[in-house]
Formats: sequence, structure tokens, C-alpha cells
Amino acid sequence: MTQGWRVDVSSRVQLCGRFVAELDGRRIDSELPGRQGRLLFGYLVLTRPASASRDVLVDVLWGDDPPGSAGAALSVLVSRTRAALGPQVLRGRSELWLVLPEPARVDVEVALAAVHEAQSRVVLGDWTGAWSPALTAQFVARRRFLAEADMPWVESWRRRLGDVRIRALECYAQACLHLGGTELPAAERAARELVDLAPLYEMGYVLLMRALAGRGDVAQALNSYERLRVLLREELGVSPGPAAQALHAELIG
Repeated sequence: MTQGWRVDVSSRVQLCGRFVAELDGRRIDSELPGRQGRLLFGYLVLTRPASASRDVLVDVLWGDDPPGSAGAALSVLVSRTRAALGPQVLRGRSELWLVLPEPARVDVEVALAAVHEAQSRVVLGDWTGAWSPALTAQFVARRRFLAEADMPWVESWRRRLGDVRIRALECYAQACLHLGGTELPAAERAARELVDLAPLYEMGYVLLMRALAGRGDVAQALNSYERLRVLLREELGVSPGPAAQALHAELIG
């Protein structure tokens, strides 16, 4: 697995946004047996190298409403998927697992690794080092995961990627703020997006206030604090936390 786009990967899988599957330089997404084939492939990609039983895969594919002949339908689907992928990629019989030709790039895995890297760089105060992985994580996580499906496991991954997006925006805004200069507008955009995505998360407002103050718009920074104060009072019955209050005091001092 790689942590970014590379031209020398053997396998590339994109599960967020447009579905893409490329193995050993050969595009195979159009050869998979429809929506169910893409779901089966996507699930096994993300759970590799672990195997999955056929009962688990029935639940993955049909949830609480499996067809009466689910076992037979799964057998046909597995056979067609194996024909598209090759037996060296889709392995097993009663238990199935996937082996991607390496090196492989899977966009979801890239996003998870990138946001972890960005957060580690932020802790170290390495703002230049945090900038790129934070942007990479955003690029993936803002796209809808397996857009054609609404299975519980798919929704679980969407929530996880939603969290990745929030963490990446926070890291990116922090990095841009500390880098300053021409990066200040990017800090403001990221902070606004963070506030929109997580309106009760105070750090988004703190970052937005700092970005606005950084470009000299103290009035708008104070308006952002007031928006936070009112929202927290109405929704949770609490006041802003110490970080937001301290910044507010700094701006009016």
C-alpha cells in the first residue's frame, strides 16, 4: 500500500466518488458483475487480508432482505467476479479473501494514512509537513463512498470517512494559519467548511476566528464567536470552552 498517488503502482482502487479498479495496469471495473460485484470487491478490498465467510457476504450484499436463494445467487456472483479479477486475486471457496497485486493504492487507505500523518505532524509543529497529507485526506474523504449503495457497512465507512474529513480540515486549517501569508485564505476556507460540517465543534470556530483576525477582519471574527455562543446555548445549554473564550478576550482586548 502507498500513501499517495504514484505512477508505478500495480493496483489502484477508488471507492470514493467514481468507482475505479485497476489490477496490474488493467482496468477491470467494467468487467465486474454490476453493482453487487462492485460491492463484493469493495468490501473484500477493505477487509483484506482477512477472509469472509459466505454468510457474512450475504449480509454484506443484501443485508436484512436477502433473496430466497441467496446462497446460489452468491455463488454465481463470486464466480463472475473471480472471472473478472482472476483466481490469483479472489481466493478461497467457503471463505473468500482478496490479494491485490502490490504495490497497491486504495483511496480509502490513503485517506486514513494521510490524516494520521497530518495529525502527527501537527503535534510536532511541522506545519509544512502537515499541509500535504491533510490536503490528500480531504481530497478523498469529501467524495461519497460507494455512492450506489446504502448497506449498513457502507454507512459505517461513510461515517468514518466523514470523521477523516473533519480531522483533515482541522489539520489543514492549522497548517495554513501557521504558514501564514498566501495560505491564510485557504485556512479560512477550510475553517468555514469545518464549521459547516460540524457546527457544534468549537475548534472550527476558533480556527475561523484566527483566520479572519489574521487577515484583519476582527469584526467578523467576533461575529463567529457570537454565532458559536448562541448555537451552544440553544442546542446544548452551555457556553463556549476556554480556547474560544480566551481568543474572544484577546480580540476585544
